[in-house]
Amino acid sequence: MATTAVNRSNGLVRPWEDGRSFVLDTRAPSPPLERLIDRHWMVRWDLRGKPGFRQETLPHPSLNLVIEPDGARVWGVPTQRDVRTLEGRGWAAGIKLRPGAFTAISGIAAAGVTDGSVPIPECLGGAVGPALIEAVDRDGLDASVAALEERLAPYADLQDPALDLVAAVVEGMRELPPDTKVEAIARANHLAPRTLQRLFHRYVGVGPKWVLKRLRIHQAVEQLGLAPTTPWTRLALDLGYYDHAHFIRDFKLVVGCSPAEYRAEAGVA
Repeated sequence: MATTAVNRSNGLVRPWEDGRSFVLDTRAPSPPLERLIDRHWMVRWDLRGKPGFRQETLPHPSLNLVIEPDGARVWGVPTQRDVRTLEGRGWAAGIKLRPGAFTAISGIAAAGVTDGSVPIPECLGGAVGPALIEAVDRDGLDASVAALEERLAPYADLQDPALDLVAAVVEGMRELPPDTKVEAIARANHLAPRTLQRLFHRYVGVGPKWVLKRLRIHQAVEQLGLAPTTPWTRLALDLGYYDHAHFIRDFKLVVGCSPAEYRAEAGVA
């Protein structure tokens, strides 16, 4: 089975629109915060006088702290594809937290934020004021990175064994076939299945089976979007699917179209 590639598409359903309908900038966290932050990101668009763009993003098993012109919130894991229409001029910036990081810092169960959002808790600096919003609007990702890393710096040496366990389980999932049973995942990590389910409910916000399938579809989109000549039938086997029908079903459920349709759109973009 193929090793999961680095996700250069950043979860975008149509990464080829970067630079046309919007501009996405990403940055790695500073080394002391790599355990908590997956990446910093900022998206800008200026579609004044142009049609709106339907931006679709695939769900990750991660929470995001998001700053926008009208404020900032912590957004939980979306269990469905996120769809937003970009119009006029706008931007959003923030951090994609690593799975488990939000709960380890705040004590708030991730499942309580799934498919929703909450105000930024006081332990993460509380509400974002207009001065920071103006700074991000003016200085872009530099301002967002500086402000958010300052807020997370006190937790760089956070001790929470569950955070490290979640990271290890998710990393191990990257090499598993999508039909792997929860019992097998739990056994590989020396856990009871119910313990694993409770761990993911509290620290990730979704179940391990959900995470496993999304990891596989993210890899499929990465391959088909950036290398549209790759035969999707071959890709299905490389990803560990035992037949094409299951791959097509999972892909369409998450992405909204079949692999063949996606490859055709990517090839002419």
